[in-house]
Amino acid sequence: MDDKLKIEMIKSLMQTDPAAAVAKIKEYIEQKNNTPLNIAITGETGSGKSTFINYFRGMTNDDEEAAPTGVEETTSDISSYPHPEYPNVIFWDLPGVGTTRFPADKYLELVGSEKFDFFVIISDTRFRKNYVKLAKAIQKMEKKFYFVRSKIDNDLQAEARGKRNFNEQETLEQIRKDCIQGLQKEGFKSPQVFLLCSFDRHLYDFPRLHQTFNRELPELKRRASLTIMSDFHQEVINKKKEDLQSQIKYHAAASAAGAAAPVPGVSIAVDLGLIVTAVKQYVVSFRLDIPSLKKLADTTGVPYDDLIQVILSPLAAVEITPAVIMKVLGQMAGVGVLIAGEKADRFISVIVIPAAMALSSAGTYKALSHILNVLADSADRVFKRALGLNSSV
Repeated sequence: MDDKLKIEMIKSLMQTDPAAAVAKIKEYIEQKNNTPLNIAITGETGSGKSTFINYFRGMTNDDEEAAPTGVEETTSDISSYPHPEYPNVIFWDLPGVGTTRFPADKYLELVGSEKFDFFVIISDTRFRKNYVKLAKAIQKMEKKFYFVRSKIDNDLQAEARGKRNFNEQETLEQIRKDCIQGLQKEGFKSPQVFLLCSFDRHLYDFPRLHQTFNRELPELKRRASLTIMSDFHQEVINKKKEDLQSQIKYHAAASAAGAAAPVPGVSIAVDLGLIVTAVKQYVVSFRLDIPSLKKLADTTGVPYDDLIQVILSPLAAVEITPAVIMKVLGQMAGVGVLIAGEKADRFISVIVIPAAMALSSAGTYKALSHILNVLADSADRVFKRALGLNSSV
């Protein structure tokens, strides 16, 4: 069933069975937020595949559940690594192409390529013949693939040695040009090459990689990929905010459905439950939960307390409960009036149900929009502080 039919069904249920409508809306939101995304990572031994996977899973190479790293071949079988916070997103660490067990001509068949949504081909030097063959085979399957030139910091350091007039940007452009020209000679019309260093995630082409995923993946797959993106870039924060904002209308619709149930107290319980669930998603998505902030402090060397100081929202780095939400809502101008009016209407009569629905929906929409804006601003300030960039406090 497509989205339009689902929305029409929900609208119909709101008139006849509000409780069922609330359940359907929650199911619809959950389905959108849990679309499976399978990402295949392949490359040469020691090219940085595992570090790349660990970065997108929000881990360091030393973490207990991290993908194993090392200079020796650590991937002799196909290994899956679900994202710890978004298990619907799975990274698949694939063996190198052209080994005895995985010959180039049977590689895609042996790794089960049909289950992957897109491929990332990683190399810390030029893209060798077997990986060019692989990319061409993926292209025939009409699936997306991206070339990642890893460990770019090593190239910059080598180039800078003994040079008085070293220009980092010019060197990066030359490396990118060389990679693209090499791939064009192999028949790729517009190859996409991303220059990365997994230990400096805010540098080089990470922002462009994020933007490309967001632009090229189908909508639901794009949402899944966006959830795992690091917030080290303003672009990522803005895209997350935009995506989360687009979902508020569904929470508001569920709130309206709850208000349509002529039972005292039902609407308030529905509203609080919806807001608590949504806010928890916002906090984790922007990496403003306590574990994420502590990991950011450890990674960047910026004290945890310094990160906390720049946060604007009282909902970051705390446990999100109905009591905490009620306290925050009580401090928001306008929202409290909407909720109070809706609460009073619950006791008047069934005749005023449409008015109660409007009040509940408006109150939920305004509350979530305000909370989302403040959390997004807080995320921006936190990551600017973590990276040592200017941020007004």
